[in-house]
Amino acid sequence: MAFEVILSPEAAEDLKSLDAHTRSEVRDQIRRHLTHEPQKVSRSRIKRLRGLAQPQYRLRVGDIRVFYDVVGSQVHILTIVSKAQAETWLSESGIPE
Repeated sequence: MAFEVILSPEAAEDLKSLDAHTRSEVRDQIRRHLTHEPQKVSRSRIKRLRGLAQPQYRLRVGDIRVFYDVVGSQVHILTIVSKAQAETWLSESGIPE
């Protein structure tokens, strides 16, 4: 079953702000991992976030972090930030359980 990937307006802006090479890599990894098995946790790529109701998951693409939720057959990408910005974004925008 393929999942429908939906970018929030913030995530779309984040994606546009990346340089072309990084943007291409992020799009490729989103297609590869989030359209087929967005909930398959792995050591290196996908992590289920604990203690948060939103976002539920994080996809790592090099120095970029993609935070997303899985709702039914849809993947809602909330934001795309650098590793350095990830902790700040989670503390400001993450919703605790």
